[in-house]
Amino acid sequence: MENKVLHKEQFIKRLRGLKSQTGRLQMKNSKSRRTIIKLSTYALLATVVGIPNFAFADGKTLKIGQLGVMSGAEASWGLVNKYAAEATAAMWNEKGGIDIGGEKYKIEIVSVDDRNDPKLTVSGSERLMGQEGIRYVIGPNTDVTATSVRPIAEKYNAIYFPYASSRSLFTQPAENAVMGMVASYQVAPAILELLQKERGVKKVAFVARNDSDGLSNRDDGVAAATKLGLDVVVADATYEPNVTDFFPIMSNVVDKAPDLIFLPASAPSNTPLLMRAARELGYTGLFASDSGQDIKVIKEMAGEYGDGLISIGGASTPEIRSQYMDAFIENYTKVAGEWNDEAGTKVYALEVILAALQAAGPAAIDDASLFKKQIADFSMRNPFLKADSTLSFTGEADYGQKRQIGVPLVLTETKGGEFVTISIGAVK
Repeated sequence: MENKVLHKEQFIKRLRGLKSQTGRLQMKNSKSRRTIIKLSTYALLATVVGIPNFAFADGKTLKIGQLGVMSGAEASWGLVNKYAAEATAAMWNEKGGIDIGGEKYKIEIVSVDDRNDPKLTVSGSERLMGQEGIRYVIGPNTDVTATSVRPIAEKYNAIYFPYASSRSLFTQPAENAVMGMVASYQVAPAILELLQKERGVKKVAFVARNDSDGLSNRDDGVAAATKLGLDVVVADATYEPNVTDFFPIMSNVVDKAPDLIFLPASAPSNTPLLMRAARELGYTGLFASDSGQDIKVIKEMAGEYGDGLISIGGASTPEIRSQYMDAFIENYTKVAGEWNDEAGTKVYALEVILAALQAAGPAAIDDASLFKKQIADFSMRNPFLKADSTLSFTGEADYGQKRQIGVPLVLTETKGGEFVTISIGAVK
């Protein structure tokens, strides 16, 4: 159907004409009176504040799903995905929507909280991909929940962008998942090598959450440390996901005198408590995590003990971000109520989805096989960094196929209550 757009002057003229006609009608019932009042009000608003050219177009809607953990200790991971997608959508919608094949689409984000429960992930996937007919879903956030999506995505030929690192999700015969982040086994070697070369780290202790993600990331980190020749003084220290007293576990770790305490897959709510416990026990070395963190939570919960954490970052630090990233931060803050630095790692998924859909054409909105054909050669300018760089799909080195968004491998350090960028690399 052809888009019929009423410009401001045309809109006001037509409303005035309608108002004139309604004035000649006899007000036989309350419905007629309400209609006339509404028309008069709209005409007045159009005259006073103006009407955007696109506001009354016969628009199309592009639905994007967002599925993840938005309650519990890991809630920040899914909520940041949700707010990042909503902020990006708002930025596009303010410009009239996304142009795909010559037609403008309003972007709508449909979110489901899976509470980090695979059963809820399955039902959420069925709702988004089956009932809603959505073919592109951002999330979920852990290996277990991401694995549970695979059969549903294959059934509906949908593509999902999990923040999980299980290699089986992205390796043939699997082809419907695209990793939205840098994997833990890509982050850990980069952190460990940098700290070995530049900070003289020799001894490392691993303290992992006792679940599949924490233990898997721990094993990857231990393997990377061993390969680099580091002395792994603690490899079996674990804690339960809901624990809040970390003094018993950290007491044993600090006694081993490591130079670095590595916290695999640590949730933003746990990291500062782990750091505080170690510092109060006399630890003076560095910390590291292969997952995104929240500087506000670190400041509030770790206080003076919050410095010295090396972790994966994004495009949010002032020294590297572009004006477009500044605009995203402003919109994210409007949506979420406050800024979260982890959004710097979650900002990429929707922008890449939209750009790839533009390249693939409108038929790809309902047919993800057309999107898949774009993956091999797709590239776009990275709009979030000051430096001239490109975004593409990567992952061939780890998965034998391109099933990962080429998010820059940014490492940050907490200093004086802020994240400071210390390294920017890339995943092949």
